[in-house]
Amino acid sequence: MIKVIASDMDGTLLNNEHLLSERTVAAIRKAQEAGIRFIIATGRSFEQAMHVLEGTEIECDYIVYSGAEIRNSAKEILQRSAMKLQDCQMVYDVLKEYELMYLFGAEDVDYCIGSTRDREQELIGHIRTFNPNMTEAEIRESELFKFFLSKTKVVSDFEELVESGVDIIKIFAASDDLEMLKEINARLQVNSNLAIASSFENNIEITDSKAQKGIALKYYVESLGYTMDEVMVLGDSMNDYSMLSMDFGATVAMENGAEEVKEVAKYITKSNEEDGAAYCIEELLKHSYY
Repeated sequence: MIKVIASDMDGTLLNNEHLLSERTVAAIRKAQEAGIRFIIATGRSFEQAMHVLEGTEIECDYIVYSGAEIRNSAKEILQRSAMKLQDCQMVYDVLKEYELMYLFGAEDVDYCIGSTRDREQELIGHIRTFNPNMTEAEIRESELFKFFLSKTKVVSDFEELVESGVDIIKIFAASDDLEMLKEINARLQVNSNLAIASSFENNIEITDSKAQKGIALKYYVESLGYTMDEVMVLGDSMNDYSMLSMDFGATVAMENGAEEVKEVAKYITKSNEEDGAAYCIEELLKHSYY
């Protein structure tokens, strides 16, 4: 009997424009009305997740930063697993050897080492990956560009970031050079204090080893009195692997998901462009598996 649904956002709940469809919003609401607890489990920060949910009136629990932070429906922080300073230093020492974009996530602010202009150009490139027909002027005027830029703080070097005293929760790196990312991944894997995953094939997401979606979800649902077999999880990418490979009641991969994720999931639903998450929730409610 499913009593909890935990879902990834990008590539799962969201379409390729990173938006929630009306059908998906309606399915989530129906599940909640039926008494099912809904949990967002995303690599995004809390602020970025909330930004997507604006206007939907969906109130839920949150596992954000790929499992590094847990918040209840009142938006209160229940657990946060920050990275150790020496691990952040090790990651930085590796990343600075390469030509790629990287950010340090802390307290819902992304710290960028360099200049504001550098960050703007990186952000334009990132948005253009998903919106190839947009001009630079259109991107600069978009709500998404302005939102992400407002959540960025530029520092001159890593030492300035350390001196600020903030807790680094997640390090995000991205590049279209996939071989470079594989090389970086291999170099970072030697540090057992780190968890390394990705939301898309062109990024790497680095957190403390305890900060993984599956670990965080198991801890949270059991703290609320649920058992693992009462939980359904949905995801598409390698930062969902820890959830989908665990023995939750129903593990569902998206048709558009990574092959490794689809191999470990118990079920496969339609793609995110076909409202696959909504379809899965509707089928759950239709057959009363809750």
